[in-house]
Amino acid sequence: MSVEVEVDENDLAEMVEQVWMSYLDPEGVSPLIPNYDENQPTEVHSSVSITGSWTGHLVYASSTEAARRAAAAFLAMEADEVSQEDISDVLGELANIVGGNVKAMLPPGALLSLPQVVLAPETTARFPNTERISGVYGVWEGEPVSISMWQSRGEDKEEQQ
Repeated sequence: MSVEVEVDENDLAEMVEQVWMSYLDPEGVSPLIPNYDENQPTEVHSSVSITGSWTGHLVYASSTEAARRAAAAFLAMEADEVSQEDISDVLGELANIVGGNVKAMLPPGALLSLPQVVLAPETTARFPNTERISGVYGVWEGEPVSISMWQSRGEDKEEQQ
């Protein structure tokens, strides 16, 4: 049975800020500006699943343009040099980094999956039997970006509802 998550919204925001400053905006000139819109449009996403002592998903989602810019910043390239494979690799790595930080804050026994990346704008992320428990939502250089946590609802919780 999955325990209640011990990572709150402030913890997640701090993790995202550290990743942003380390990989996407090391000069501090292009921060992620919070807009708190959990329903903002996104076109691409990556996720990692966490199982064991806690069960759920960490999802990084953004517009295609924000994903291209993230890949360029992460790989120290110009945006027009970035390939689809670069975007996929970087989105997966961003979900993996933040997901690994979340996992480190959970009780022992949590396992992290390999990242899954979807670059098809017409496809949305679906995580059946889950509920969004926290998220960081913002705009980066005019483009939407979100990092959210989704907790699986166990059979015990479903029976109580």
